[in-house]
Formats: sequence, structure tokens, C-alpha cells
Amino acid sequence: MAENDSTRVAVNGYGVIGKRVADAIAAQDDMELSGVADITGDWRAHIVKHKGFQLYAASDGHASPMQDAGLEIAGVLDELLEQSDIVVDCTPKRIAAKNVELYRRRGIKFIVHGGEAHDVTGHSFVAEANYDSAVDRNSTRVVSCNTTSIVRTLSALKRAGLLRRARGTLLRRATDPWESHLGGIMNTLVPEATIPSHQGPDTQSVDPDLDVVTMAVKVPQTLAHLHYWTVQLTRNVEEEEVLNALRTSSRIALVRAGDGLNAINAIKEMMADLSRPYDSLYEVAVWEDMLKVHGDELFYAYMVDNQAIVIPETIDAIRALTGTIKDGPESIAKTDAALDIGLAAIGARLAAQGNR
Repeated sequence: MAENDSTRVAVNGYGVIGKRVADAIAAQDDMELSGVADITGDWRAHIVKHKGFQLYAASDGHASPMQDAGLEIAGVLDELLEQSDIVVDCTPKRIAAKNVELYRRRGIKFIVHGGEAHDVTGHSFVAEANYDSAVDRNSTRVVSCNTTSIVRTLSALKRAGLLRRARGTLLRRATDPWESHLGGIMNTLVPEATIPSHQGPDTQSVDPDLDVVTMAVKVPQTLAHLHYWTVQLTRNVEEEEVLNALRTSSRIALVRAGDGLNAINAIKEMMADLSRPYDSLYEVAVWEDMLKVHGDELFYAYMVDNQAIVIPETIDAIRALTGTIKDGPESIAKTDAALDIGLAAIGARLAAQGNR
């Protein structure tokens, strides 16, 4: 640990997740961002320096091109790891699995994300579901954005004793907004080729007891994902009991289409109005006035911000692996306070009051 007892955290990869993780680490009072490693010399690396973060080259071979681009680098990834207690790997899919060999040789704790397979770490993480099992481990995988949302919502129903089985259809954004000029789809819908889609089995890597099946289709937009769920409950209930179960999670925000939040772009705009960094929706935004219960069947829909939802989970995973906070609810509350999680629900309530 650093002398001030802050956990020294390295971030490897400064893309859509890495930059958000770096900012979130810098916002914690019990963590220190020891540096950011990357391979690029373009504008993204210059932002690292603009924010006052230490920039490292991911390898010796990337150091010279980065310096030729006018960047002052503090060293290479190996040196960054020497000064860190844990590393969060935010590199592109399948790259992290290769980096793991270095982390293990170095004997440093590490976190990968949902683009990697469960077997890379042998543990998959969502804070509200299995924080305890990650405490003092050497590594974990923070699951994907969609899987995180599924575990959060179904776990809330499970804790209330309401969940029997769940079936979901996912409308997946085509690509990340910043690189939509490089790829994605136009004028088509692309179904995931298998049923269940990979999110269902991935959810069970966090909680094997969940009876969940998913189907997914890629759609030509880049803002966020949209889920529709049909859930069989353990008994007949009223809608308010379901809503109260969802309210037990600080990372589920109940929003109302009737307040003008009737589309994913409107919710993103509210995040901007709430001054969220990068317009981030850290919560799962569930439409409460769309939610319906018929006997023991529940129907609901929600929005997932694919670039933001895993950020608080990553912060909690850092504390769990390093053992600085062994109690899950304590870490979740600390992360929520630092990132102002819960503002979405507050904003929705303010909007509702203003419209009534």
C-alpha cells in the first residue's frame, strides 16, 4: 500500500472504460491512481496528461512512438506495476487475457472486464451479488454491462423472495459512440446466432442459482442497450411490492416515461443535466410506469449505459480484492457517495414533482 494507506491502482488501457475507471479511482479518498498505460500517441493519450495522470507506455516498443508524438511518459507498464497494488485491465477484448500472464509473473492483483472469459480469473463479479466471495482474491472479472444489469435486477427480486425464473430480450447498441465512424450496422437488425445468447450463461457465472435465458439482437444505434424482461414470480403480488424490491438497490433507478423520460436519449440528456461525467448512467434505469404484473408474471423494461454501468462495480472490486473493505454494503455505499450514484432517481423524482 502507499504510505497514506491508499490503494495504488494502475489502469492498463485508456479507452471508453479505462478513462472512466481512471476518473472514478481519482474520485475515491482511499485510492490513488498510480498511472495509466496505453499504446496510443493520439489525442486520448494527451487527455491523460491534461488530467494530470501519469502516462506509461504499454511496452518498450510503444514508448518511442508515444514520445515522437510529443508525449512525456513516465516509463513502461512493467515499471507502473512495480508502483501499484493492483491493476485494472481495460484493454480491448482478448488482449487482457494475454496480459494476465504478466500480472501473474509480477504477483500483482488484477481485474479484467466482461470481454474476457470467466475462466481467465475463475471468478465473476457484481458487487451486490457476490462481493464477499471476491474479498482477498488475487483476481476477478467485472462482468459485461448487460450481465451487470441482469444480475442487479434479478438479484433484487431474488432477495425479496420473488424470483422463480426470468426470460429477457436484449436490444444491443451496435458499437461505442466514439468509434461509430469505424464500424457498426446500418439499416438492419442482427440477431445473436444462439439462444440463449451469451449474457444468460454469463449471469450464471456470478450466481449459478439464477434461472435465466436471454435472447439478443444488435440494433443500429450507439446510445445504450434496452432490455425487455418476462419474469415468473414465486407468488401473485402487486406491482408496488416489485417496485419496493427494486428500490432496495441503490444502483437501480426507477424512471417514468410519463415524465418525458420515454426514450434512452432522454435519459442520457438527464444525466448530462445532472452533470454526470461523460453523461454516465451508472444505474439500471427501469421504467416504473411501464412495469406490469399479471398474477405471478412480471413484465418490465430498462436501459443500460454500456460505457458506465461497470464503473462502480470496478471500484468495489478493487476494494474487495485488496481487502481494504471486507463488507460489501460498506464499499457500495462509499462508491455510491463518491460517484453521486442515486442522482438519477432524485432527478426523476424532481421531474415527477414538477409535472404534477
